[in-house]
Amino acid sequence: MRLLLALAACTIPALAWAAEPVAVEIPSGDAKVRGQLYKPEGSGPFAVVIGLHGCDGLFNAQGMPSSRYRDWAQRLAAAGFAVIYPDSYGSRGLTGSQCTVRSRAVRSERERVNDIQAVRNWLNAQDWVANDRIALLGWSNGGIAALWAVRPRLAPNDSKPDFRSAAALYPGCRRLLNAAWSTRVPTLVLIGSADDQNRPAECQQMVAGARGRSARAVIHVYPGAYHDFDHPSRRVQARSGYAFSSDGSGRVHTGTNPSARADALKRVPEWLKR
Repeated sequence: MRLLLALAACTIPALAWAAEPVAVEIPSGDAKVRGQLYKPEGSGPFAVVIGLHGCDGLFNAQGMPSSRYRDWAQRLAAAGFAVIYPDSYGSRGLTGSQCTVRSRAVRSERERVNDIQAVRNWLNAQDWVANDRIALLGWSNGGIAALWAVRPRLAPNDSKPDFRSAAALYPGCRRLLNAAWSTRVPTLVLIGSADDQNRPAECQQMVAGARGRSARAVIHVYPGAYHDFDHPSRRVQARSGYAFSSDGSGRVHTGTNPSARADALKRVPEWLKR
């Protein structure tokens, strides 16, 4: 696996310039959502990606943005996107990973969708934002939130443009499938065929059903890839104690899949530029 990761790194160009995050606070009703903002060089206006962290949270144990989210933000910034990550957990006093918590205080379909709407409103007030090019990108639990946020019933009721597009990496699709999910914007779902935290078949069924109501959803399944296939440097490993797993045991596999990661790093920016 170490050899495969090394070979994969050779196929993904190194960044000549890396954006550094700036802490921001975003009004949300009577509260504030804290976030991390990465901006490209220049004054804009920029296309913007709202990045939605998974149940692992936005920050690592050292209080720094986790390597996966930092890697994506820097690559997207190098491609001309500004990236903002709302910290849905830390803003509400939750620290550390929530992956082992079954009854979560921050729900993907409610609190996290509210965060998305608050960030959109804030972005629309910034002069460096191209407000017709705001997109969503979510991982796992954040991917679920992105999928809830693009349902037709949540279309904005203001005069500002809607989200341009959305991408969800390895989301859980069961509840969305049962809710007869569809999308009002072009939406890409990426998941590994070996994912044992979220069932790929449920996402395939969700997208197939949405095509009957909307032609805007596309799914790509990576052969042999587990959850977190896009992580920059995680060896494949089994973890236990997760609140949700496909077989109910709480045991899941997670780790980098070099070919899936390389494809996602190419496919997602191309999708968001549509």
